[in-house]
Amino acid sequence: MVKKKVVFGSSMCPDCIVMKEALDERGVKYLYLDITENLANLKKFLKFRENPAFDFAKEKGSIGIPAMVVNDGEKILFSIEEFDEYNK
Repeated sequence: MVKKKVVFGSSMCPDCIVMKEALDERGVKYLYLDITENLANLKKFLKFRENPAFDFAKEKGSIGIPAMVVNDGEKILFSIEEFDEYNK
């Protein structure tokens, strides 16, 4: 089964750029949505931000990007290391 992957990030976020480059190097197919590009992308991100997976980000006062949402919230990953572990 092919898993749909959506990466939420921002062009202003260095970690997002690193994750995007790493996914591209691995040949991963994903949709990248820049949450600072338009309100539609931000609204899509905010829908997932209510997930308890984002609690760590809220506690630190951070946004929680980059965030890869797999299969509409089945799994949420926040780093390329988490992605690699998930794909083992």
